[in-house]
Amino acid sequence: MQVLLDKSYPIKAPLDACWGVLSDVVELATCMPGAAITDKLDDNNYKGSVKVKVGPATAAFAGDIELISVDLATRTLVMMGKGSDKGGSSASMHLTASLVAGPDGSTNLLGKADVIVNGKFAQFGGRMMTSVSDMILSQFAGNFEIKAMAAAPANSSLPVADTETDHAHAALSAQAVTELNGLAIAWMLIKDFFGRLFGRKP
Repeated sequence: MQVLLDKSYPIKAPLDACWGVLSDVVELATCMPGAAITDKLDDNNYKGSVKVKVGPATAAFAGDIELISVDLATRTLVMMGKGSDKGGSSASMHLTASLVAGPDGSTNLLGKADVIVNGKFAQFGGRMMTSVSDMILSQFAGNFEIKAMAAAPANSSLPVADTETDHAHAALSAQAVTELNGLAIAWMLIKDFFGRLFGRKP
């Protein structure tokens, strides 16, 4: 099953700070809840893993990440990831992510992804998988913003979190999404199922 995603997220951090996160594959991977780079094979190839926790159960996916291109001039990164779990399910994703400076000095994170899922996850259907992907990517964008804000110059004039209260809130937000929320995913699938059953949007 194939899912196509085309997303844009506003990031309250300047372009250079955002590029510092986007162009660092290891740092970028930590923006995805539950994901980690486990081994660096060379400058363009890595081993990685993603863990999903649902109550006491944990599912683990292992795979490969290939960095296809990193373009400083256009602030664009292209990469391919693919992996599988012990149950025989597999997924691959071709991702193009780019940064565009906003008029107020903030940054827009643009992402286009072609995701192919096989095995038990494919049975959920395209609409459910799109809903789940939207939730995961929103968590990713939130983590990305926190890292970019932390890397931004202290004297930045952006309307970003620069008070002690806002920094504390950002730290709590970062902690809240360090694991991929399997319960939230399950709940989204349930809502989508009953929405389809009764003819309503989830």
